[in-house]
Formats: sequence, structure tokens, C-alpha cells
Amino acid sequence: MPILALLTLALMVFALIDAITRRDDQVKHLPKFAWVFFIVLLPLVGSILWFTIGREWEQRGEPMSFGDPRRWQKDAEPAPAPRAHDRRTTEQQIADLEREMYLADLEEQVRRRRAEGDAPA
Repeated sequence: MPILALLTLALMVFALIDAITRRDDQVKHLPKFAWVFFIVLLPLVGSILWFTIGREWEQRGEPMSFGDPRRWQKDAEPAPAPRAHDRRTTEQQIADLEREMYLADLEEQVRRRRAEGDAPA
């Protein structure tokens, strides 16, 4: 009896991994989320149904993997250089923001005064 439970667990894990790593266009009849839910809810029946009617058995064009797919490309472009970190202190950043806000207020005042000057009196 414990062997049947272990086989069911192994089949469920294998079915879950297969269902999760499949692309959406390789899943038939139900959305991928529904298949995963069905496999977890009814491990033996869900796994058997997944392998019989839920997945496509044609040749897989590109395997889906976890993480960034560019990692598996042979002639991948080199990763972009990391951005330089801002070396300013928090106080300097706040002062710069306050200066920007002050300049934005001055520009708004200039626009408002120009608009008032252009308006007929």
C-alpha cells in the first residue's frame, strides 16, 4: 500500500513539473492554472488526465524553463553593464528635490504671469 502512495506522489510531482513548465500554447482543453489545480486536488486522476488529454505530445520547439530564457541561449548578448549607483547622501537628494520643486514653482509662476499679461484687461 505505501508503494502505491509513493507512486501516486511521484506521478503527481512529475505531472506538476510538466504542467508548470509547458508553454500556454502546449496546454489543451483547460488553462494551465486549472490543470495544476486539478492535479493537486485529485493527484492520481488529475495526473493521468494531464498526460492523456491535457498536454500536446508533438515535438517541443523550445523548452520552457524557470528564470530568464536568455540564460539558455548559446549566442546571447552580453548583459548590460550595471548602472552606477547614486553616491549622494539622502540629505543631498532631498535638497536636490527641494531645489527642483522650487524651480518648478517659479516656472509655473512665470507661465501664469505670462498668461495674465496676454489676457485682455
